[in-house]
Amino acid sequence: MDNTLMLEIDGRFLYYAFLAGGKKILQNQMEINRINVFPINDKDTGTNLASTIRSVLDNIKPHKSYKTTVNNIAEAAMIGARGNSGVIFAQFLYGISQETINKGVITLSEFADSIKNSIPYIYEAVANPVEGTMLTVIKDWSDYIFSKKTIIHDFKKIFVDSFDILEKSLIETKSKLNILKQYNFVDAGAKGFVLFIEGIIDFIRSRNIRNLVVPSIENISLIHTENIADEDINYRFCAEAILRNLKFSKPNLQNLLNSYGDSVVIAGSENLCRIHVHTNQLAELFHDLKDYGTITFQKVDDMIRQHEAATKRKWNIALVTDSTCDLSQEIIDNYQINIVPLNINFGENHYLDKVTIKPEQFYSLLETNAEFPKTSQINDRTFTNLYSHLASHYDAIISIHLTEQFSGTYQSSLKAAERIKNEFNIPIVVIDSKNLSGALGLIVLRVAQSIEAGWPIEAIAEGAKTWISNSKIFVSVKNLKYMIKGGRVSKPKGFIANLLGIKPIVSMDSNGKSVLFGQTFSQRANISKVMKHITSISNEKQIWNYIVLHAQNPAGAEIYNEKMFQLTGKKPVSVVDISPVIGMNAGIGSTAVSLLFE
Repeated sequence: MDNTLMLEIDGRFLYYAFLAGGKKILQNQMEINRINVFPINDKDTGTNLASTIRSVLDNIKPHKSYKTTVNNIAEAAMIGARGNSGVIFAQFLYGISQETINKGVITLSEFADSIKNSIPYIYEAVANPVEGTMLTVIKDWSDYIFSKKTIIHDFKKIFVDSFDILEKSLIETKSKLNILKQYNFVDAGAKGFVLFIEGIIDFIRSRNIRNLVVPSIENISLIHTENIADEDINYRFCAEAILRNLKFSKPNLQNLLNSYGDSVVIAGSENLCRIHVHTNQLAELFHDLKDYGTITFQKVDDMIRQHEAATKRKWNIALVTDSTCDLSQEIIDNYQINIVPLNINFGENHYLDKVTIKPEQFYSLLETNAEFPKTSQINDRTFTNLYSHLASHYDAIISIHLTEQFSGTYQSSLKAAERIKNEFNIPIVVIDSKNLSGALGLIVLRVAQSIEAGWPIEAIAEGAKTWISNSKIFVSVKNLKYMIKGGRVSKPKGFIANLLGIKPIVSMDSNGKSVLFGQTFSQRANISKVMKHITSISNEKQIWNYIVLHAQNPAGAEIYNEKMFQLTGKKPVSVVDISPVIGMNAGIGSTAVSLLFE
């Protein structure tokens, strides 16, 4: 180690030190996931810390000023923070940024003051602080640095010397929490923080910036451990959001969150606030949250699905799709399908499709809200977070999405898959279904059943090509006003069509583009036209199965149900509400049938 004293540090050093610490977390995220049993045994602490780290690494650049760099790191971490541990870590960084004086370089004494003064920020952010966790280890480390600030002036020496304190504090987490003692694990979040500081110490010793390129995950075995006791998960969903310009105080916000669940953390400021809560009432919670500030971001994790991935996975290939896939919840749960929601915006209010807004709520807003909703694709960071968690527990991942012609979701998924394939060295296959809604649902179901049957991933990917080409969907539009509002049909053409009473039938072509299949003067005539076509083409091919869909029109769905049963002798896979992302254009009253040929 270079023995030159390091009496001051600037923004560039801080940036590269953070990069070194972050690299250590990224390399060990699977191990951190493995030991995650508190507060919920959902095995995602490593994934959450990695997400927080990636948000910083992807969004900031080196700057010579320490104050500018620490502010940039704190803001990027707050925006990208994920999970209990990620939000606490981001709040620690936010506290440091708030308590750092406005200087380009700082001394050890000034650094010690800033981290000591940041501790109240993390304790105040957590509704019910628990010792023997990440909180305790950060506090013990900060106390040590602060206690030595008048004796030691060299950053190198104090960081290296502090590691003994970190290791001791980490080991003690086992004795402070009964659940950690039961499993003989240290706290996962605390382990992540210790690894972060260890990475910084490695950098201080070597000062080799070239070593900071984040490599693939090293020396990690994909052994699936099953020796974890089952446990009750009282709240299914881990919900997070960013609220800007709070209208109420943080204590009021904390009371609201406490009324919906537990594990409440509120980080950041009134201008940029990140919340974390475990709850079962997502749609109700976010309905209330919109009155507390502008919701600019939402994230929801299904902790039951995460727990299944870690301890109860049925197969070693994970299956992912997006919320435009219309299947019953029973099928989704049975095949442990991971659903990633698209974003729906009514003006400034943001929702997650089928998660923080349910179909019945959506259609009510569609009818009463002056602004027509807009949708946006799932970003690659969302997929990166999911794939990194699944890669910790599965040997491979298959991800199937709505047609690329309608959304950039497929490309986002593809980009994230490339990143995680490189980090974890496992196969991830991303498929454009060239379809949506019930047709996508049937393709996903065929893939799920192939995974169940033990097919290798290569064979499933090849089979998917056939299933995609053999899938069909026909949507009968009852009222054109929604297509006119959404710009799918021009106002003059829409006016004439409405005047004539024309009811279009929309389908998909082989390239994944929507096409006008036909038009009649009533929805019943539409259904008859569709059924005549299905009967004709089913003479040459056998129908494997079908799904009936509707937008608040169960009577119309029942007509399709009866006619398809007469034709096939089979009951549908599902009769479900059509995805709001599709229903917003087809409109209230629409009905549809999707089918897949053998």
